[in-house]
Amino acid sequence: MSHDVGAVERRRLLSRTNSVTIVGASNNPARPSYFVATYLLSSSEYQVNFVNPRLDELLGQPVYPSLADVPGGVDLVSVFRKHDDLPGVAEEVVEAGARTLWLQLGLWHEPVADRAKEAGLDVVMNRCVKIEHARFAGGLHLAGFNTGVISSRRQSAP
Repeated sequence: MSHDVGAVERRRLLSRTNSVTIVGASNNPARPSYFVATYLLSSSEYQVNFVNPRLDELLGQPVYPSLADVPGGVDLVSVFRKHDDLPGVAEEVVEAGARTLWLQLGLWHEPVADRAKEAGLDVVMNRCVKIEHARFAGGLHLAGFNTGVISSRRQSAP
């Protein structure tokens, strides 16, 4: 069974999301999770939470040792972990009561997707939550990066 959801479905998932919890958040500016974290904090209205047992703080925000420690529960969980860690992470995501399991760009794991679906979660794999959010919020340019160019030209309606 394929778990790839289309753009309309991804947009729906992101528009109903209240919080994004990044599992495997890194304080290394070269890591994709750091780039996504800075984007979500500055350019989205989501409550952004971080999970990494090796960090206490990231970008001025507290970092929690596990999903179970995130106050207020979790909604969308964006996972930046090694492929072999995904089954264990999926169990944590299910137990935490998340609505959406989002495996970051480069991550694809059918058994993990099946497990999450069976538990009633929506699943997105091999997609970047920053790129998808920017696409729907109108801030996307070549290759998914905001160019930072400010223009007085009117943006065309989406």
